[in-house]
Amino acid sequence: MRRLVVLTAATSLAVTAFAGSAAAQDNVKLRVLAHQNPPFVAFMEEFNAQFEADNPGVEVDMAVVNANDILTSTQTRLTANDVDVVDIFAFHNKAQPYMQNTTPPGWQTLIEGGNLMDLTDQPFVANYDPAVIADVATYNDRVYAINLGRIAFSGIFVNDDILAENGLEVPTTWSELVTACETLKSAGIGCMTAGGKDQWPIFVGAYGLVGATFPDQAAAVEALWTGEMTYADPEWLDLLAKYQIYSRDMIEAGAGGIPNDGAPGRFVSGAVAMLPGGMWYAPAIESTMEEFGLDFEWSYVPFPGSDDPANNQYLFGKYDQGWAIAENSPNKDAALAYLAAFSEPDNYQAFVNAVGFIPTQPGATLDTKLGEDIAPYIDNFRVGWELVWLNPQGAGQYANPPQANMFPPFGPFDSVEAAAEQAQADLDSGLDAIE
Repeated sequence: MRRLVVLTAATSLAVTAFAGSAAAQDNVKLRVLAHQNPPFVAFMEEFNAQFEADNPGVEVDMAVVNANDILTSTQTRLTANDVDVVDIFAFHNKAQPYMQNTTPPGWQTLIEGGNLMDLTDQPFVANYDPAVIADVATYNDRVYAINLGRIAFSGIFVNDDILAENGLEVPTTWSELVTACETLKSAGIGCMTAGGKDQWPIFVGAYGLVGATFPDQAAAVEALWTGEMTYADPEWLDLLAKYQIYSRDMIEAGAGGIPNDGAPGRFVSGAVAMLPGGMWYAPAIESTMEEFGLDFEWSYVPFPGSDDPANNQYLFGKYDQGWAIAENSPNKDAALAYLAAFSEPDNYQAFVNAVGFIPTQPGATLDTKLGEDIAPYIDNFRVGWELVWLNPQGAGQYANPPQANMFPPFGPFDSVEAAAEQAQADLDSGLDAIE
């Protein structure tokens, strides 16, 4: 499921003149497919207009679809040979050697089907961090995309003023978080909120818990696949117990009726002191504060899911969108010029300013309040669980992995042990089918 929430903050764009030209072509219609995200679309509209001005004879025809539909639309249009440049998400969820009987991710299917152009030797690729290109834009040692940024989703937005007014500091351990929530509730203030009506914000908000318990996500995934670890092991039972506390005691009552886009408003109103979730909430928080003339100190910190502070120094997230070119595009020169222009440092920086990504180009910066908060943790950025895990075919609902929304008021399991047993049974139903 696509979990990037639409950004709502107004952004001043400053797209500079583009380098290069799409060669001397007349009446080229460059067909671009992008996903819906208002600040991104607004930036691309200005970018496209400037690209057309700098490349006479080239018209950019950009189609925008819902993020959840981008893969299906990409597959359909590539098959019909009516697209040149596609908006493609990072090459996550690669099947590891120990994984069998899995469904390949969509990007892999596109590459193996010969649908994406090999970009390995294109000069603009060198503008991006080589490690990023290797990790999430490369398959079988060939580059098929450029990746445009990272997002963190394992942190907590904290109203620093509310905590200070109640004699609290920003919690750095699980025990401190539990105590802070108890203190706030005694004072009649909600500890946390989340968009429970949409379900996914509940377990995304708790990704910091699984990350603090298993900082090496890849090793934990492998151990579950190979049977070296089970959901009945003490570490998982402890994690499930924390999930239960988080769902039952930390999230405010009534959160099950709050939609995802309503959660930032609850946080800004002061009804709650914390909002766990992705950095994508920051623009909505800032724009809502500005709209209502509110002024308070807030911060974004890693979810303190462990009583060992050293395990709470990580931000988990994912590499997000990128650009790729259709292998069968009749307009390859124009498409390459398009990506080269986008990749010019000034233009890329304008893109980062517009959408708020953690940059993947060395030298670019996220020059915002959120950027300042996450700066100390950038070197500890790690890909989150859902981008490493693949279910074996035939696995059940709770195989990947047991989540916070298994417990009331969001789920059916009153017992930690029952939740662990069901999760392991769901995983085993897939693993047992492997010959």
